[in-house]
Amino acid sequence: MRATVMILILCMGWIAVWLPAAEASEPMSPPSLSAQAAVLVDVQSNRVLFAKNADNRMRIASLTKIMTAIVAIENGRLGEKVKVGPRAAGVEGSSIYLKEGEEIPLEHLLYGLMLRSGNDAAVAIAEHIGGSLNGFVYMMNEKAEYLGLEGTHFENPHGLDAPEHYSTARDVAKLTAYALKNPTFRKIVGTQVKTVPWPGEQWHRKWYNKNKMLRLFPGGDGVKTGYTKLSKRTLVSSATRDGRQLACVTLNAPDDWNDSMFLLEYGFREFTPESLVHKGEVMADIPGDEQPALAVVTTKGFRYPLRSGEEQEISVKPMITYPLAKVRKEGTRVGTARIYLKGKPIGSVPLEVKKKPAEDTALGQWLSVLAYMVGRGG
Repeated sequence: MRATVMILILCMGWIAVWLPAAEASEPMSPPSLSAQAAVLVDVQSNRVLFAKNADNRMRIASLTKIMTAIVAIENGRLGEKVKVGPRAAGVEGSSIYLKEGEEIPLEHLLYGLMLRSGNDAAVAIAEHIGGSLNGFVYMMNEKAEYLGLEGTHFENPHGLDAPEHYSTARDVAKLTAYALKNPTFRKIVGTQVKTVPWPGEQWHRKWYNKNKMLRLFPGGDGVKTGYTKLSKRTLVSSATRDGRQLACVTLNAPDDWNDSMFLLEYGFREFTPESLVHKGEVMADIPGDEQPALAVVTTKGFRYPLRSGEEQEISVKPMITYPLAKVRKEGTRVGTARIYLKGKPIGSVPLEVKKKPAEDTALGQWLSVLAYMVGRGG
């Protein structure tokens, strides 16, 4: 009976989230959440689409294992065997029931870590990759510093409460966006069920992912659940729609499933990826007698999620750092084109010299004199 009631509650929440979606032309209001802190991020561009108390330092529970997993993936080999020590076998909390002395492939431990939130898997991974628990925690904090996670500090690889173990919703979102760009990590967290051999037993280990968002939200493909008595419910969810992936973080969220569904739907409906710069776009002409004529062009395109009306607040500024008057061949890198939204930088693309396309651009004509002057000044 209790299970039936829970299913009904989840279904009612799901309907509540999806009823507004029928009004496709109606903009959604910013989410009102149960979470004490939350962030929604576009994974590819890293743009934060929604934030609530994003920089408050808070306990994150097993969301810690996102860092544990990515550090292990980047520093280990998936097929190598990990020998389980006494500390791993005896750690408290959620477990995949590892036995001291057991040898298990790192890849299997990663699935046990991320699907079943095994604290024993976290310690086994840490001691194997870092040489010791403290050695691995050092690697975690080093990675946090590298990623610019200024509000984050780790004391352990599993997320059990500790005085100096904390992060922020913004930092967890940034970490998640980074990790989801790794194919191995992305595959693991998007797996609903994993079956692996269990040496010495007559049956296999079969792990079901605790993350209900894989089933509740269309396109759901990650990432991690968490809970301790002090942190309360924490969750990182991700989903992909039309090739675009969003991720959201909720901390201390009593209604985390509905919070996450509303955040993801809000992001998909309110923001659309736009091509702000195209590959090969002419940024400036190069005056001279060369035939065919040369031009400064972008080496790649740039896409960014925008809300309706933000297109008018985009500006692109070529920054020429190489004296154009000295350019003699194609392929010479001469600077970058910087892209701004509301005057704030959101990205850049390299500029190089190519043979000028048959068609010209107004921007290229306007910048040709300026580009030549910069080149002469060099």
